[in-house]
Amino acid sequence: MHLETLRAYHDTYPALLNKTYLNYGGQGPLHQDTWQAILQSDRHIQAEGPFANRVFPWLSQQLQTLRQELAQLLGTTADTIALTDSVTTGCNIVLWGINWQAGDRLLISNCEHPGVVAITEQLARRLGVVVDRVAFWPWCDDEVAAIEAQLHPRTRLVVLSHLLWNSGKLLPLDKIVDLCHRRGIQVLADGAQSVGMVPLNLPALGVDYYAFTGHKWCCGPAGLGGLYIRRDRLATLEPTFIGWRGIHQTREAQPAGWKEDASRFEVATTAFSLVPGLTTALQVHDQWGTAQARYERICELSHYLWQQLQGIAGLTCLSPVPPPSGLVAFQLANGQHRQLVQDLEAEHILVRELLYPASVRACVHYFTLPQECDRFVAALKQWLQNHPEEA
Repeated sequence: MHLETLRAYHDTYPALLNKTYLNYGGQGPLHQDTWQAILQSDRHIQAEGPFANRVFPWLSQQLQTLRQELAQLLGTTADTIALTDSVTTGCNIVLWGINWQAGDRLLISNCEHPGVVAITEQLARRLGVVVDRVAFWPWCDDEVAAIEAQLHPRTRLVVLSHLLWNSGKLLPLDKIVDLCHRRGIQVLADGAQSVGMVPLNLPALGVDYYAFTGHKWCCGPAGLGGLYIRRDRLATLEPTFIGWRGIHQTREAQPAGWKEDASRFEVATTAFSLVPGLTTALQVHDQWGTAQARYERICELSHYLWQQLQGIAGLTCLSPVPPPSGLVAFQLANGQHRQLVQDLEAEHILVRELLYPASVRACVHYFTLPQECDRFVAALKQWLQNHPEEA
């Protein structure tokens, strides 16, 4: 993509106009068309009347259109997608939907989001599930072997992030799934950092469940995401939170069985005006090259940033190699990660502090400008000069 064309596109994201934004792994900014789609949707609903009969078919069509767009993004079909409000909700659906028995085991990594870890701890408290952990940090060279060493005869589920939110490492999910399936173990993947960045074909990966959000790398509105459920798992995964969107009803308004597709795991009213917003966000990205081309651009920029960080005194990148993602994290010898993030934000440079491992994370998207990386590195070097490592 020509730099001037890229710059013009970059500036169609209003939040990027007055800052260097390097926090896509936390939340992506809205494109101007995405913002307008949300506003127009709200106007349409209010103009017709929020509970008008003619609004419901329109809402139903919007929901189905979004499922189709997400299915195309994930290489699957719309019937395998349940719409949720977050990755955590998607993980809750799966983790509480399995018929656990006391003494059953599940395996997670030590690089999972605390929201997901908290669910597994509650399973242990309430149902007697044993939670095992596999260490992906400190740096692990062979995640498949590490997982295999931690599997137990009673392991029923492996829960892991497809792309680690701290080191930026992309796990070999297909190999992990193959290992687990050969032992009769299911796999739930947290796709918070992969969906919208990494080209995906979930049926080809073989993963059983894949939870994701639209507000990070898809640059959609906060509060809308999804859960992929492999078709042959739909009948065995039990709904826990239940509402009218997941059931058929009789003419007497009585439940008449589950929906046949993944929408059986949807509950009730949602912020419907967000739905056209996420659909528009996905369509905007598709105008700027294939998913593969966008991913290659992200990796090109992250390699550029990672390379600039090499050799800076007082700084060590978490990844010893250029990360295969848009996430670049590093540790400071002086340990002042929070102070760095706060001081950079005062200069309108937005990055994130991570608590485990203690570090700072900068994220680049395919429309990040090279000079944004340069500005961040220059500010970082100046800050390090002013905050030398303590003796």
